Amino acid sequence: MNHALASVTCMDARINPFQQLGISEGEAHIIRNAGGMAKDALRSLIISQRLLGTREIAIYHHTGCGMVTFEGSELKRLVKWANPDNESCAAQVDAMDFLEFTDLEQSVIDDVRFLRESPLLVAGTRITGWIHHLETGEVRTQFFHPTPVLILIACRLFE
Repeated sequence: MNHALASVTCMDARINPFQQLGISEGEAHIIRNAGGMAKDALRSLIISQRLLGTREIAIYHHTGCGMVTFEGSELKRLVKWANPDNESCAAQVDAMDFLEFTDLEQSVIDDVRFLRESPLLVAGTRITGWIHHLETGEVRTQFFHPTPVLILIACRLFE
């Protein structure tokens, strides 16, 4: 199946990308992870593009995201504290980047830039960034270069 759009979004249960982006099941690849982080989604995006034909990517972050509520070093301490005698656990968690952030808008800008600069994605891929304001339901773009698929989504959002 050839999907025109892939969306990278947060795993937060309050996010329903089909409803909030006005797309039907089967119209897009939805890639979810903590914070909707592009670096974490890159492997899935490569598969989506190279094997399944995706040519547009929407980064979709949201207000109230838990990724702004902690520091990676704190989380690493918690993991090690839960398993204090396990050197393998400590080594693995120390090598992890939890990709936490403090500025929501900057996180979208950074993710869009990361993907646009990636040589692993298909050249010419349209990449946009969106912020969903959970409090109001408003969806605002950070980077928006209209394409037929994204114009359709925008029209559905404002019906």
